[in-house]
Amino acid sequence: MSRQDSETSWVSLRQLLIEQYDDLRRRLTRRLGSADAAHETLHELYLRMDRPDGVSALRNPATYILAVAVNLARDRWRTENRRAERVDESALYELIDENPGPEQVAEGRSSLEALVRALDLLTPRQRMIMVAARFERLPQAEIARRLNISTRLVQIELQRALEFCEEFLAKNLS
Repeated sequence: MSRQDSETSWVSLRQLLIEQYDDLRRRLTRRLGSADAAHETLHELYLRMDRPDGVSALRNPATYILAVAVNLARDRWRTENRRAERVDESALYELIDENPGPEQVAEGRSSLEALVRALDLLTPRQRMIMVAARFERLPQAEIARRLNISTRLVQIELQRALEFCEEFLAKNLS
């Protein structure tokens, strides 16, 4: 290929890519950080060079090939990133089965039954405090007002109820 040519043909560029393939792949691997990506990009570039038109006169055809290959790789990465961004997140969540299996359902039922038995064994006041604090999520001051007792007594009774339930469940679920 003469440097004085006013136009460089794609055929000559393809031939140059073949002749300097190892050097181009090594240089492109350094740029892209992946030998596989360099190989794929050069292969795609080779296929795209099968064109009837010409390229304007080039001073350094090997540098031109490398620059086109880098741009081609960038375009591919941008396209892949756009595709990844368009993935419907709700479709991904549909792949995850969050429903409990039979074993987990049985364990849950067993735990619930044990908790109900533990609540039945509490004093009536402890049970009311426990239900109000843990299930109704009422503040201790509101529970004290409801039961006409001090906030400190609510704290003490709630602590006793929690400790009892914890011990009862530890014994009955092991």
